[in-house]
Amino acid sequence: MTKKERYAFVLNYFEAHAPNAETELIYDNPYQLLVAVILSAQCTDKRVNMTTPAIFDKYPDVEALRHATFDELFPLIRSISYPNNKTKHLIGMANMVVDDFNGEIPDTVAELVKLPGVGRKTANVITSVVHQQPNMAVDTHVFRVSARIGLTTNAKTPLQAEQQLIKNIPKEKIHIAHHWLILHGRYICIARNPKCGECPLRPACKYYQQLIKAS
Repeated sequence: MTKKERYAFVLNYFEAHAPNAETELIYDNPYQLLVAVILSAQCTDKRVNMTTPAIFDKYPDVEALRHATFDELFPLIRSISYPNNKTKHLIGMANMVVDDFNGEIPDTVAELVKLPGVGRKTANVITSVVHQQPNMAVDTHVFRVSARIGLTTNAKTPLQAEQQLIKNIPKEKIHIAHHWLILHGRYICIARNPKCGECPLRPACKYYQQLIKAS
C-alpha cells in the first residue's frame, strides 16, 4: 500500500464512521476552551472537565480571571497536574489577552503562542476547534498513532509529524483529522497493548503488518 492509499483508507474510514468527531473538553466559548486546553497539558480531559466548572463559575471571562490572585485560583486547580505553573499561566494569559488583545482570544497561532502557557499544540487546538483552521495539533496520541499506522515516517518531533500530516491530509479535513487521530489513540491505539484485534485500520496499518510478519 502506498502512502497515498494509506491516507485515503484511514481518512475514508473516519469520515464514514466518525463524521462529527470533536474535542472531549467541555466548553462554551473560546475563553473556556483556552483555559481547558492550558489545563489539559499532561492531564486527562476527564480530570479537566471535573475541574473547569468551578473555575468558570468564579471567573466567567478573562476580565474576571485577570483579577484572580494565585491563592484564590490555586485551590480550584490543585487536582490538575502542575497546578503551580498552570495557576500562574492562567492569570498571565488573562492579563495579556485584556492588555494586548482587547479582551478577545486571538485567532491565529502566531498570536496565541505569545500567551503564557500556550505552546504550538495548544494554539493549533484553539484555531482548529474554534475556527476550523487547517492546523494539526500533535499530542502524544497523534504522534504515536500517525507513526504506528505509517502516516508519518521517521518524525522525531511533534513539529515534524505535524508537517507531514498537513502535507498529506486535504486542507478541509485537517481540523477534524486531529480529533480522529486523538480519539483513536485514546481508545484503540493505546500506548501499551494497543487493541489491534478490534482496530478497523488494520489493512492500512504498518504496525499491525509488522506484528503479523513477526508471528
